Amino acid sequence: MRIVLDAMGGDFAPAVTIAGAVWAARELSEVEIILVGREEVIRQELAKHGTRGLSSPIVHASQVIEMTDKPAIAVKAKPDSSMVVGMRMLKRGEADAFVSMGNTGGVYAAALFQLGRIPGIRRPALSTIYPARTRPIFLLDMGANTDCKPEYLLQFALMGSAYAERVLGIDHPRVGIVSTGEEEGKGSTLVLESYELIKKSGLNFVGNLEGKDIPAGRADVVVTDGFTGNVIIKLSEGIASQLADLIEEEIKSHPISALGGLLAKPAFAKVKRRLDYSEYGGAPLLGVDGVVIIGHGRSNAKAVKTALRVAARAVEQQIVAAIREGIAALSPATEEVDRPEELDVDKILAGREGKGV
Repeated sequence: MRIVLDAMGGDFAPAVTIAGAVWAARELSEVEIILVGREEVIRQELAKHGTRGLSSPIVHASQVIEMTDKPAIAVKAKPDSSMVVGMRMLKRGEADAFVSMGNTGGVYAAALFQLGRIPGIRRPALSTIYPARTRPIFLLDMGANTDCKPEYLLQFALMGSAYAERVLGIDHPRVGIVSTGEEEGKGSTLVLESYELIKKSGLNFVGNLEGKDIPAGRADVVVTDGFTGNVIIKLSEGIASQLADLIEEEIKSHPISALGGLLAKPAFAKVKRRLDYSEYGGAPLLGVDGVVIIGHGRSNAKAVKTALRVAARAVEQQIVAAIREGIAALSPATEEVDRPEELDVDKILAGREGKGV
């Protein structure tokens, strides 16, 4: 199995990406990790690690799509960027998956333009693993499609269910849709219309989910539009960070509290591990015609290693084929209505799709 890693992607690249690649290469003996980026820089970083016996091919790419670049413009203006070169390799069959910790919109745009969508898919969805009470859940969309139509959410549900079953190992995953109330008939027009479509789809649909139901783990797959999904993720990150700071402040505020904190340190460590994004590595961009995993821009080496493992799992479980089969069964007559070049990716990401798109 060959996995392309965007060595230049992420806030701390290439040091962190190379460290994660070396770590993964030692653990995933059946996987060949191809490093794409500025060759001289990559070789300098590899030299800092004991890489004797490890073979990671390097493919030179002279350009880098920065975290601040506008996605579609950057992808077109930088054809020799590590993202575009890596995605092109995946398209040509020279790799089985692509992993990046870089500009999320850039990965989205590069995947759309280079790989295209699985036939019948209207919009690819960004997803994430969300740490719930009993086990992690799968949430999509988390920001790629801020304006959605009911058929988009139906397809998100199908793709999320396939991923949860094939990659996360959840048998017959429960699917829910985010709404303002648990009862059928609650929610926006988008939710009401999507509810009816998902209900008739044959998926294990458990209905509406309120915000409190998400961390409680009432569903295994949580479906929503990209605007709502992004707010859920960012709010959750903010609350988790604030709680951690408040607990630390209170523990340090009194000697007795400090002693209690010391005794509870193992429990705190376990909680931190369950909430740590590096434990999950990255999440797939579902709906494009290839395995594409996107990690957090602030990823550390462990997160990079885990993202590569996630990519290997997605390839092994043939997630793209599963989605293709599911979409064909769901709507065999569906035709591709928008060619990649007709999609204004920057507008899609900003939620301003425009008439006719």
